[in-house]
Amino acid sequence: METKIRMGKRTFTDEGQINHFLRQAQTIFLGLVDDNMPYVIPLNFVFKNGNFYIHGANEGRKINILKKNTNACITVCEIYGTIADPVPANTDTAYMSVIANGNVEIVTDLDEATAAMQEMLDKYVPNYYEVALSKAHVDKYISSLGSKTVVLKIKPITMTAKEHKGDEQMKFYPGRKVTQDTNR
Repeated sequence: METKIRMGKRTFTDEGQINHFLRQAQTIFLGLVDDNMPYVIPLNFVFKNGNFYIHGANEGRKINILKKNTNACITVCEIYGTIADPVPANTDTAYMSVIANGNVEIVTDLDEATAAMQEMLDKYVPNYYEVALSKAHVDKYISSLGSKTVVLKIKPITMTAKEHKGDEQMKFYPGRKVTQDTNR
C-alpha cells in the first residue's frame, strides 16, 4: 500500500501510529480532477477500517466531478512547529503527513453511513449528544439549502506517510533570535 518517498529518511511506516494520527487529525484535503484542472477541498473526516469517510451535499461541484471521475488524492497534514537553524536553508518544519490515492464511492448501506456519521460526531463533538445518531436522521436529513446529505468513502489504493519530528530544543518561538543559536 506504499509508494516510494523521495526523502526516504522521513518515511513513516508504523501502522498503529499512522492510524492514531489519522484518527486525531482534523482536516483532510480531497483532491479531484475536474476535466483537466485540479479541485481540492478541505473537509472533516474519519478514518475507519482502513477507509476515509467524508460527508456533504448530494449535489454540487464535488458530486458532478465524481460522476465523471472517481479517482482521488487525499492529503492530511499536521504541523508541529518550525525548527530554527542559524543556516537559513536548514530551517525546517516539524510535521506528519499522509497522502493516499484511491477511489471515491457513495456509501449506499445505511448502517455503514450511520456508523461513519456517528464516528464523525464522536470525533468533532465528543459527548455532545446524549443519544446515538439514528439511521432515520441520516436517511432523511435535508440541509437548509435543500440538499440531502451523502456519505462518501475513499478506499486507498496507495498510502504514504512522512514525519519530521525536529529537534525540540531548536523549535522556533516568538522572540527567539539567531544569536541564541550561533553561540551553541
